[in-house]
Amino acid sequence: MSTALTPAKLFSTSNCHLCEEAEAILRDAGGTVEIIDILDDDTMYEKYSLSIPVLKRIDNGAELNWPFDAVNVLRFLQPLPEAK
Repeated sequence: MSTALTPAKLFSTSNCHLCEEAEAILRDAGGTVEIIDILDDDTMYEKYSLSIPVLKRIDNGAELNWPFDAVNVLRFLQPLPEAK
Protein backbone atom coordinates (compact mmCIF):
# COMPACT_ATOMS: atom_id res chain seq x y z
CA MET A 1 0.00 0.00 0.00
CA SER A 2 1.49 3.36 -1.00
CA THR A 3 1.02 6.54 0.99
CA ALA A 4 -0.28 9.66 -0.73
CA LEU A 5 2.26 12.42 -1.11
CA THR A 6 1.82 15.73 0.67
CA PRO A 7 0.28 18.43 -1.55
CA ALA A 8 2.71 21.14 -2.64
CA LYS A 9 3.18 24.28 -4.69
CA LEU A 10 5.80 24.73 -7.39
CA PHE A 11 7.02 28.30 -7.79
CA SER A 12 7.84 28.67 -11.45
CA THR A 13 7.41 30.84 -14.52
CA SER A 14 6.92 30.35 -18.24
CA ASN A 15 9.89 30.02 -20.57
CA CYS A 16 12.02 28.53 -17.78
CA HIS A 17 13.57 25.25 -18.92
CA LEU A 18 14.47 24.27 -15.35
CA CYS A 19 10.85 24.83 -14.31
CA GLU A 20 9.69 22.60 -17.17
CA GLU A 21 12.09 19.88 -15.95
CA ALA A 22 10.76 20.27 -12.41
CA GLU A 23 7.15 19.98 -13.63
CA ALA A 24 7.99 16.77 -15.50
CA ILE A 25 9.61 15.29 -12.38
CA LEU A 26 6.55 16.19 -10.31
CA ARG A 27 4.15 14.70 -12.87
CA ASP A 28 6.13 11.47 -12.84
CA ALA A 29 6.16 11.41 -9.02
CA GLY A 30 2.36 11.56 -9.00
CA GLY A 31 1.94 14.18 -6.30
CA THR A 32 -0.66 16.93 -6.13
CA VAL A 33 1.12 20.13 -7.08
CA GLU A 34 -0.23 23.61 -7.75
CA ILE A 35 1.93 25.54 -10.23
CA ILE A 36 2.41 29.17 -9.14
CA ASP A 37 3.71 31.62 -11.74
CA ILE A 38 5.81 34.11 -9.79
CA LEU A 39 5.29 36.77 -12.47
CA ASP A 40 1.68 37.10 -11.28
CA ASP A 41 2.70 38.37 -7.83
CA ASP A 42 5.37 40.99 -7.04
CA THR A 43 6.08 39.47 -3.61
CA MET A 44 6.57 35.99 -5.08
CA TYR A 45 8.75 37.42 -7.84
CA GLU A 46 10.95 39.24 -5.34
CA LYS A 47 11.30 36.15 -3.17
CA TYR A 48 11.82 33.47 -5.85
CA SER A 49 13.07 35.14 -9.05
CA LEU A 50 16.66 33.99 -8.55
CA SER A 51 15.88 30.54 -7.20
CA ILE A 52 13.04 29.02 -9.27
CA PRO A 53 11.95 26.31 -9.49
CA VAL A 54 11.14 25.88 -5.81
CA LEU A 55 8.83 23.20 -4.40
CA LYS A 56 6.96 24.14 -1.20
CA ARG A 57 5.02 21.77 1.05
CA ILE A 58 1.54 23.05 1.88
CA ASP A 59 1.38 21.44 5.33
CA ASN A 60 4.50 22.92 6.93
CA GLY A 61 5.93 25.42 4.43
CA ALA A 62 9.24 23.56 3.95
CA GLU A 63 10.92 24.33 0.64
CA LEU A 64 13.00 22.21 -1.72
CA ASN A 65 15.21 24.26 -4.00
CA TRP A 66 16.43 23.23 -7.43
CA PRO A 67 18.21 21.06 -8.37
CA PHE A 68 16.08 18.07 -7.36
CA ASP A 69 15.22 14.74 -8.89
CA ALA A 70 12.40 12.21 -8.44
CA VAL A 71 14.07 10.60 -5.42
CA ASN A 72 14.43 13.99 -3.68
CA VAL A 73 10.82 14.89 -4.47
CA LEU A 74 9.40 11.61 -3.21
CA ARG A 75 11.41 11.87 0.00
CA PHE A 76 10.49 15.55 0.47
CA LEU A 77 6.75 14.98 -0.04
CA GLN A 78 6.38 12.01 2.29
CA PRO A 79 3.69 12.70 4.91
CA LEU A 80 4.97 13.75 8.32
CA PRO A 81 4.72 11.15 11.08
CA GLU A 82 1.72 11.66 13.30
CA ALA A 83 2.39 13.04 16.77
CA LYS A 84 1.70 10.68 19.64
